[in-house]
Amino acid sequence: MTDRRRFLARTGAAGLALFSLSGCTKLSQKPWVGSLLGEVEKLTRRAQHLFAGSHALAPEFREADIAPEFRANGTLDPGTDEYSAHAAMGFKNWRVTVSGLVERPLSLALDDLKGLPSRTQITRHDCVEGWSCIGKWKGVPLASILAAARVKPEARYVVFRCADNMSPAGAEPQFYYESLDLLEATHPQTLLAYELNNAPLPVKHGAPVRLRAERQLGYKMAKYIKHIEVVAELTPIAGGRGGYWEDQGYSWYGGI
Repeated sequence: MTDRRRFLARTGAAGLALFSLSGCTKLSQKPWVGSLLGEVEKLTRRAQHLFAGSHALAPEFREADIAPEFRANGTLDPGTDEYSAHAAMGFKNWRVTVSGLVERPLSLALDDLKGLPSRTQITRHDCVEGWSCIGKWKGVPLASILAAARVKPEARYVVFRCADNMSPAGAEPQFYYESLDLLEATHPQTLLAYELNNAPLPVKHGAPVRLRAERQLGYKMAKYIKHIEVVAELTPIAGGRGGYWEDQGYSWYGGI
């Protein structure tokens, strides 16, 4: 079976499970749930055609390979009053919204995400600084979320907007953002992850939700995700290069 067919089989099963899911009543009552299977397949096919790439999998590892302590990258704590208030309440009111070039904007609570069909994978995180670390991640395949939102034909990129303010104290806030093309966004190992090593994400690792895009370097894997926006172009956003570090000179393509 090809990687693409494996992906369709996985996400197809996820779509059927979502339709009958008893642990997520509000989502299971939505009219779009019944058509999710077809939407995932259409979105995946369109991403393949747009970017003429593959969904080859990144290496996965054994439980014995998991690092005793997973090293954190990037921001270790957003530190804002809003984020601290969410953390104090266990992120029960945290929401991830999906907007932009979609037919069905979404607003998903953490419990909604946890109630959806998930994927667990043991993968290696490779940092641009030269270190790597193996961890076990659990989350919702981003492809399923995008399919539920029904991405419009003109869409080409997915932008992730985060809670960590990168500006120095007293300066105008500049929040971290990152982006992927549709091919990488619909890859079977691209997750909205909410667990690391069988436990809820710690703050230093991006609680409550972070991106895992296992074929990309660490700076592409946005933490503290609040908003997901589907767009046709990256140039109108912030510095126009598709991500916070890209605006500082990093390459937009962070593939490994």
